[in-house]
Amino acid sequence: MTEEATRTAIEAVWRLESARLLGGLVRVVRDVDLAEDLAQEALVTALEHWPAEGIPKNPGAWLMATAKNRAIDSLRRRRMLERKHDVIEGDAFASTVPTLDVERTIDEDVGDDVLRLMLVACHPVLSTEARTALTLRLLGGLTTEEVARAFLLPEPTIAQRIVRAKRTLAEARVPFEVPRGAELSARLPSMLEVIYLIFNEGYAATRGDDWVRLDLIEDALRLGRILACLVPSDAEVHGLAALMELQASRSRTRVGPAGEPILLLDQDRSRWDRTLIQRGLAALARAESMAQPLGAYTLQAAIAACHARARASHETDWPKIGALYDALVETTRSPIVELNRAVAVAMAFGPRAGLEIADALLEEPSLAGYHLLPSVRADLLSKLGRAAEARAEFERAASLAQNARERSLLLARAEGCIVDQAPPKVWS
Repeated sequence: MTEEATRTAIEAVWRLESARLLGGLVRVVRDVDLAEDLAQEALVTALEHWPAEGIPKNPGAWLMATAKNRAIDSLRRRRMLERKHDVIEGDAFASTVPTLDVERTIDEDVGDDVLRLMLVACHPVLSTEARTALTLRLLGGLTTEEVARAFLLPEPTIAQRIVRAKRTLAEARVPFEVPRGAELSARLPSMLEVIYLIFNEGYAATRGDDWVRLDLIEDALRLGRILACLVPSDAEVHGLAALMELQASRSRTRVGPAGEPILLLDQDRSRWDRTLIQRGLAALARAESMAQPLGAYTLQAAIAACHARARASHETDWPKIGALYDALVETTRSPIVELNRAVAVAMAFGPRAGLEIADALLEEPSLAGYHLLPSVRADLLSKLGRAAEARAEFERAASLAQNARERSLLLARAEGCIVDQAPPKVWS
């Protein structure tokens, strides 16, 4: 194997094993920064040895063993220093490292390690932006540079965000433990939110030149699948997994040869990934069997399932989708969900009924700069033959859109004011 091929293989191993490795180290050293340093040292060691010695049969175990030895050395050094401080200060209670057999502790069952790391990275004490960046860094196996690319922000900005997140966790004395029962349930929404934020940025990028980011979609799917295995008793965990699987099934049909967006009703459904659809439908069935009433992610997954089950766009059960949006609005009280409902109602009962709902949102403060409100109104106005108004709304939507591909699509529709064009991307 060439040196370049070996490096590529090491990067792949790191992406797969880093979360478990970091989770195990956090459990022992109880310090996110130190755990990450130890994991990075193990990676550097691999980069030094594997090109000449070959990749081990079990590379994950090799990395864990290397990091384990460094963790043991680090804990012993820390304990020795603290014992010296105890002697100097005469304080028998000064040590912050409990008496334990570090070799035994680091080899204990690691079933909760990844969940523990996820809980730490998604802790509510952090801002949403910090949680998302730290999750990609610690659980996605991304470098700071890769996280910066994901957010389309300068690397120093992301580096500072991650450093501040770690400092906040340390200052808040966030416990490195897996809560149980009601406490775990209370922490899950934060984790689900972060995973879905990552997925959405991949599925419909808010900035930049690319409409779809398959790398972020894959990261979010992997995190969702991990969480579903770690917390199998929570319906919304399975609801989110179902939603992402079903939406991801369309990913490769959402862009054309030149990277241009292809809207839902124009997509070639024969190219939708049937394996992901089956996975999503199975996760949805599990979520629906576990909870009544259904949660927000499960309701959204049920909407996605209506699209997945329709082999052609004209077979879509729009009245059912409208009813599901009714329930979702009741659950979330979200103006964005209400805008999505306007599209579903328009498809089921005509553009005038949908426009009435969209017009009622014009005074909603949270949608003042949201480009999809004028985009939806423009589409419905064009279907009603009000071309001049539609053109103005398409142009306004384009001025607010931050994604270059989406802006181009909206400007093209403004230019032509095509009356029979498929609805804009809202639930695509």
